[in-house]
Amino acid sequence: MTVLVAIYGDDPWNLPPSFVEDLRGQFPHLKFVQAANEQEVLEQIGEADVGFLGRLGDEALARAGRLVWIHSPAAGIGNLLFPAMLASRVVITNSRGLHGPAMAEHVMGVTLALSRQLHAAIRAQLGHQWVRANLSEVRMLRGRQMGIIGLGGVGTAVAAAASALGMRVVATRRHADRPRFAGVEEVFPPSGLARLLGTSDVVVIAAPHTHDTRELIGSQEIRLMKREAILVNVARGRLVNEADLARELGLGTIAGAALDVFEHEPLAPSSPLWDLPNVVITPHTSGYREDYWKGAVELFSENLRRFERGDLLLNVVDKEAGY
Repeated sequence: MTVLVAIYGDDPWNLPPSFVEDLRGQFPHLKFVQAANEQEVLEQIGEADVGFLGRLGDEALARAGRLVWIHSPAAGIGNLLFPAMLASRVVITNSRGLHGPAMAEHVMGVTLALSRQLHAAIRAQLGHQWVRANLSEVRMLRGRQMGIIGLGGVGTAVAAAASALGMRVVATRRHADRPRFAGVEEVFPPSGLARLLGTSDVVVIAAPHTHDTRELIGSQEIRLMKREAILVNVARGRLVNEADLARELGLGTIAGAALDVFEHEPLAPSSPLWDLPNVVITPHTSGYREDYWKGAVELFSENLRRFERGDLLLNVVDKEAGY
């Protein structure tokens, strides 16, 4: 059996080469081949039974006559859900569950930065300026409401962190009738989005990118939010209409936004989001942690053993649902 591992240069979501050697040590009876770019994927995909990679195109799939399973090192698998893949026999698993704790810390970090006006202080510091923020814009989070869109592994971790800080947490999820998680006071179905937006002081987008969630947030939704509210997106950029968001932030419709993901990455230098004083931008790093690959390889190794035994795999993605 052959396992194809994609390592695209400096892409942080592809397995570092040293871990390939660890896998070879654990599974000496398997053949591991590495691809450093998309051309090498095209050249080697034909002999692969298993792929450890975060993206694959139409042409590569057409050549993948033996491929039966792909494991993504990320939780989001939007790059893999094109029509030919949806129609194929290929099973997809992902690495959900590894990102939650790191992303929860990131969400609370950027939320605190905006609430305490730390982003403004940092900008002033760069200019060696002693500038005190407008104190009317400095807010405590304790006692305020966080609304979380999506209550999967990331959403539940964020909810626990916010609740521990004394925030009231509400959320929307596809299956609102399922048991609530500790720290979440109310759960609405997707149809309750307007209620969540209108009552929350901080809105966190933690939902997967699917047909139903594409451009979930635009001008209409932003205008439902409180003027002093903060929007945080750590899900996927395509869940937000960026042009609408930039316009509404410029108008002061909401107090600010923290954005870790964008429709096109890297974010273009010409994007108006860069220059808005009420925006914190991070380069899609919210899910990363120093021991990430150790956990990712342990998960993949467990699934590879299950695959060899013919057992059910962990984290199987519903390709129609998109997560």
